[in-house]
Amino acid sequence: MTAAADAHDRGADRDALLLAARDLRQAQRIPEALALLAQLQAQHPRFSRLYQERGHCHVLERDAAAAVEALQAAVRLNPTLPASWDMLQQLYRLLGDPARAAGAAQQLAMLRQLPPEVVAANSLYADGDLAEAEAVLQAYLRQPVDNSGAQRLLARIHLDRHEPDKAEARLGALLAQAPDYHEARLDYALVLLQQQKHEMARQQAELLLRHDPTNRDYLKQYAAACVGLGDHEPVIDIYGRLLADGCRSRGEAADLHLWLANALKVVGRRAEAIAAYRASLAARPGHGVAWFSLANLKTYQFSGEEVASMRAAAAQPEVQEMDLVYLNYALGKALEDREDYESSWRCYEKGAALRRTANRYRPDIAEACTLRLKQVFTAEVFAERRSWGASDSAPIFVVGLPRSGSTLVEQILASHSEVEGTQELTEIDRYAAELCGRDPDCRLPQTPEALLELTADQARALGARFLTETATYRRLGRPYFIDKMPNNFWHIGLIHLILPQAKIIDVRREPMACCFSNLKQLFGTTNQEFTYSTWDMARHCRVYLDLMRHWDEVLPGRVLRVRYEDVVEDLEGEVRRILDHGGLPFEPGCLSFHETQRSVRTPSSEQVRQPLGRDGLAQWKHYAPWLTSLRDELGDALTTYRA
Repeated sequence: MTAAADAHDRGADRDALLLAARDLRQAQRIPEALALLAQLQAQHPRFSRLYQERGHCHVLERDAAAAVEALQAAVRLNPTLPASWDMLQQLYRLLGDPARAAGAAQQLAMLRQLPPEVVAANSLYADGDLAEAEAVLQAYLRQPVDNSGAQRLLARIHLDRHEPDKAEARLGALLAQAPDYHEARLDYALVLLQQQKHEMARQQAELLLRHDPTNRDYLKQYAAACVGLGDHEPVIDIYGRLLADGCRSRGEAADLHLWLANALKVVGRRAEAIAAYRASLAARPGHGVAWFSLANLKTYQFSGEEVASMRAAAAQPEVQEMDLVYLNYALGKALEDREDYESSWRCYEKGAALRRTANRYRPDIAEACTLRLKQVFTAEVFAERRSWGASDSAPIFVVGLPRSGSTLVEQILASHSEVEGTQELTEIDRYAAELCGRDPDCRLPQTPEALLELTADQARALGARFLTETATYRRLGRPYFIDKMPNNFWHIGLIHLILPQAKIIDVRREPMACCFSNLKQLFGTTNQEFTYSTWDMARHCRVYLDLMRHWDEVLPGRVLRVRYEDVVEDLEGEVRRILDHGGLPFEPGCLSFHETQRSVRTPSSEQVRQPLGRDGLAQWKHYAPWLTSLRDELGDALTTYRA
């Protein structure tokens, strides 16, 4: 069954229960109706119309307070429910609250001014009925009417369906017709940000701020775009100013302190970052992401009191699922530091199991993509295109599995006077998606054979485009820069076609150590979804090794392999080898990489600001009793990774 069909069936069951409850109410069987609504709430807690129906029931019971509570819940979830606002207006008057009655009347009047189709579509959208909302909107748009609101809502539907390119196109066209539609421009900036088009997103935020320089939502959007561009100093100032101006809620205060802490962490202001994370927790003690962010510093040691607070937060009956995920990973780290490895593993395991419920990763898709890439990119293909691409040696690509030591290699290179460290750039992945399409689950190229349709001029232009689009991340004017996106190992064929003189470094770590480090790491949003089970992790590791062997065969000598263990054992020898590959003279500063002051955004940010140690080499062995399945699933990868 497809996801859309599954969602449709769930919606049908939900609506059938609501209709049954409504029939019971109309038959004056109120207790039975309320019992059915309680059952519906357990299954669909964010379904606004069940709360509206509950309000109707309580009105018939003449329980005004309970009716108001239910109707308030309905409009919090779905502000486009005219019946709820109408009942609230009357109930507030009955309870002697004229101010709230006037507010409800104002909301009702506003809804009555809008086209009924747009109100209905908004209501359906709020309850997650995307297909039904789209059908209403498409029918409405066939009429000769002003359709700005409908177009904006359609764009939001595209975004919820993980179709950001369609949302971007629709909002761009809408703003060309209605440039003063500021709400749509804010949505447009968000869509651009989600597609990693940070410079364009910042430009849209700047346009909004010209209209309203103090608007908090516009300032937050501008700050988020700056974060994407690696420009953290203005972000620190913006979040500090928003906090100083006073927050609209404790939730907003918790978020602002968290975002401020993240920026402080990236620029190396560790003590201030810790203070800001604690301020976030003071505003919202159960803020799971703040607890996890402290753990994700890697060097932070939780106190016994903090461990007790995390356990208490995780035990709360109303704890949100994502908070529980974050809390389990944070507890895993805290218990690991206490050498309670079994309890630590159980927390990591529970967090991963919860996170995996929303996981779309499919190892069979990754394996099929590897096979197609191997079939498409043969030695003959590269030989026929030997002189293609932009002739610029500035980019240095660092690839590999996450948690392999790639941030360490990046930090070593960025300590050289001729090399600038940027961040994990997304341009190459975006070009691959534009040319090949992207599967919806693993976000890997769907038709890599489309790359063979590139002409020499197009390959050269694409390489030049990469250099132009990444220029915004280069602030120091150095001749070389690093793109440390680990997942670019999928795109080495494309990189070679468009940037044949770029350097590529593959950082590799002993598989048990690397896979374990991934299994206990919580990644943001939908990144690295193969890390939430030993089976997926092992298969992904094998896919990576298989594809890298292919690149070595068809592009011999093109990729420098660096093993993390070799860097630990012989730092100077490996540093010289890395610099030689890049055509760079040796500089002693690369050996004292931990003293280099720069922004680092990966989970290893605090670790690379310390001298190199041996702690990570065998850390996984503490967890060996629970990693037997990982070892079995890795099979011969445990030895062939050295090749």
